Amino acid sequence: MEEKFMKEALKEARKALKKEEVPVGAVIVKDGEIIARAHNTKETKKDTTCHAEILAIKKASKKLNSWRLLDCEMYVTLEPCSMCAGALINSRIKKLYIGTEDSKTGACGSVLNLLEDYKFNHKIEIEKYILKEECENLLKDFFKFLRERNKSEKKSS
Repeated sequence: MEEKFMKEALKEARKALKKEEVPVGAVIVKDGEIIARAHNTKETKKDTTCHAEILAIKKASKKLNSWRLLDCEMYVTLEPCSMCAGALINSRIKKLYIGTEDSKTGACGSVLNLLEDYKFNHKIEIEKYILKEECENLLKDFFKFLRERNKSEKKSS
């Protein structure tokens, strides 16, 4: 079941990739059904807060008509940053499934762990490395593409 929903998050990540956004996708599931899906639009919208997780939380809250996402689970292709981890805690997400870690800004175990190391009023279960290789390769290929494009732009100028 975890792989099924992570594949849906990967579909969202690929939508971000087509827009030349960092390819991160997220879906929120309640009672075995996807109630929200989103992908990064930070560059497109010129808005720091347009991470896949934040956008998915907003959509799920609207659908449920509540900021409390009790009994909801999030599947996200990349480990959330501190902003997103904080939003997950505040939205009361029950469980978080992570595709791959973020060794630079990850706040769910890589750089720090907001979900487990602090005494917040809400605890979130975490399961990591769902379709890790696929999630990781999508990101690696994207950043490789950016580096190669930047090299060729420098050569032509």
